[in-house]
Amino acid sequence: MRPPAHVLLVDDDVRLAGLLADRLRRDGFDVTVAFSGREAVAAVDARWPDVVLLDLMLPDMAGEDVAAEVKKRADLPIIVLSAVNEPEAKVDLIARYSEDYVTKPFHYPELAARIGRVLRRLYDRLPAQEVVLGPDLTLVLRRRTAIVAGRPVRLSPTETRLLHTLAATLGQTVPTNHLLAQVWSRSDRADPAYAWVAIRRLRQKIEVDPDHPRYLLTDPRGGYRLERAEPADAGGEPLPSDDR
Repeated sequence: MRPPAHVLLVDDDVRLAGLLADRLRRDGFDVTVAFSGREAVAAVDARWPDVVLLDLMLPDMAGEDVAAEVKKRADLPIIVLSAVNEPEAKVDLIARYSEDYVTKPFHYPELAARIGRVLRRLYDRLPAQEVVLGPDLTLVLRRRTAIVAGRPVRLSPTETRLLHTLAATLGQTVPTNHLLAQVWSRSDRADPAYAWVAIRRLRQKIEVDPDHPRYLLTDPRGGYRLERAEPADAGGEPLPSDDR
């Protein structure tokens, strides 16, 4: 059973945000409210939402800038809430940042239906809620957590994006250039060393023996892959590493 979907509601209208948050909670959503752009970015850094409801008129940042900051961190679905009803504005924002665009004032059942549609598409393309890789490693990527030998370990946004990319093609090598494009897409002059350093740090977190990795492996031809441990490997000697 899935946990309640986490909605980040970003709106500086305190009364509207409170009413909408209460309605969403009654419908079973887990809601975080942010009243400014900076609060929204901090909320994403603290805990990734499943969907962002974003008002464009905020006191400290333009809504488009907030959307850009969110997308730097993860490809999270954004539903724009705006009083602007110009077709050109809708097309531009949907093309650049958002999954959907709802014009204020709106009817709550319509908004709830749009949230449900976005979440269904999200769940269809995500890996399983939990990715079990072996007896001592389970990834819970939506919660930015790995369960390592029964102990929860927090993952950074970059580490989560990296594992998400590798888990999407489990057992297959992802070239370094592709990882850089997916994980560090907003960085100027992303260097292969970014991936090497991130992999090394991630192994310290998720591998029982980081010097002999069983799950996060390097392909000597270039790139990295995420593997499930074979049943026969569960209690034996560490597998030889192809990267130290």
